[in-house]
Amino acid sequence: MTATYKDLLQQREALEKAIADARHREVSDAVAKARALVAEYGLTAHDVFPSGRTAKVAGTKATVKVAPKYRDPATGQTWTGRGKAPKWIDGKDRAAFAIA
Repeated sequence: MTATYKDLLQQREALEKAIADARHREVSDAVAKARALVAEYGLTAHDVFPSGRTAKVAGTKATVKVAPKYRDPATGQTWTGRGKAPKWIDGKDRAAFAIA
């Protein structure tokens, strides 16, 4: 026996309601479990959802601060020797600006 269009629409509505009810139930259970774990271990929002520099994804390269190699005696500005050279040293002998 073939179902009619109206029968199929009613079945779809019933299925969508069952899906929504199941999702609501499972989300409620998940939230309850998460709250229990947070309470048990004394976690903070920052522990669970870190942000900024501490939120690095595992396997990403950590940035390391590099010590400056050159200093402008006139202004005291420094440069690590990485990246584009600043105007105060560009095109000049870098040995004169080297930090000992």
